[in-house]
Amino acid sequence: MRALVTGAAGFVGQWLCDGLVERGWDVFGARLGEAIPPGRLDETHRDAVRWLACDVTSIADLRATLDTSAPDAVFHLAGIAFVPAATADPGGALEVNVAAAARLLAEVATRRATGTLDPIVLVVGSGEQYGRHAAEEQPLDERAEQRPLNLYAASKAAQEVVALASHRSTGLRVIATRSFNHSGPGQATHFLIPALVQRALALRGADAALPLGNTSTIRDFLHVSDVVRAYIGLVEHGAAGEAYNVASGCGVTVMTVAERVLALAQVQAKLQVDPALARPVEVPALIGDARKLRAATGWVPERSLDTIIDDVIRATAH
Repeated sequence: MRALVTGAAGFVGQWLCDGLVERGWDVFGARLGEAIPPGRLDETHRDAVRWLACDVTSIADLRATLDTSAPDAVFHLAGIAFVPAATADPGGALEVNVAAAARLLAEVATRRATGTLDPIVLVVGSGEQYGRHAAEEQPLDERAEQRPLNLYAASKAAQEVVALASHRSTGLRVIATRSFNHSGPGQATHFLIPALVQRALALRGADAALPLGNTSTIRDFLHVSDVVRAYIGLVEHGAAGEAYNVASGCGVTVMTVAERVLALAQVQAKLQVDPALARPVEVPALIGDARKLRAATGWVPERSLDTIIDDVIRATAH
């Protein structure tokens, strides 16, 4: 099986390429530029990926990438994934998260119509698409109304609308995910768990405080390795034209995450709220119900929150 992974040099992209190589897939990794930042891929698996330079906003690059890879499956991970970055550049976020996905799907659909290519296309969305829901509605299943609260969430909801419309109009085998929070080694330090770990390790031996933003916010965390297994499982067993939550079903507060970081890093420090770290518009609670994913693929998460934190601590300490 031949896989094309867009955003392959990114955090989740490297974990996905690693998992596909381990399973014997022939992997083509589309990346922006030449650099592959430190992450999951060791030298052996990095060399096993056939890397393709591809700006997903360029139709010429997309065409060349599809022609070269001729994939049986496309894992579309490329996108703006950080909420503040999308807020700061709304046009850029919509261009990358929506327009680029639309162009990719249109190119695949054209090849399907001519009988030259008919891959399964997994389009990765976000649990943020659901927006605010009452506590008694949690965990949210796929029938919950989508109420995007920020530009990032709106762009991912729009991407899903485009993706599923392409399935209905052309028969393209598209599967969408609504992926809740996930973390692990290699994630950028502006995301919650790596940021907390980095700050905590810097406090070792110091009588100081660990700064936090919105402490009562509740999120559903998965280890990136579990997320990758879900994506591969959906490509192998998911139903075209469907959206699936990728979630643990368990919610924890940011305060609890911070307490576990300090405990596992063996750091004695106080927790201190820093208003500068708080997002002005925040979804208070976001927990996903993944029963639909489990029924389709047999997937269950294997790694706990403590395992996520431990893995990030070890990676950061090195």
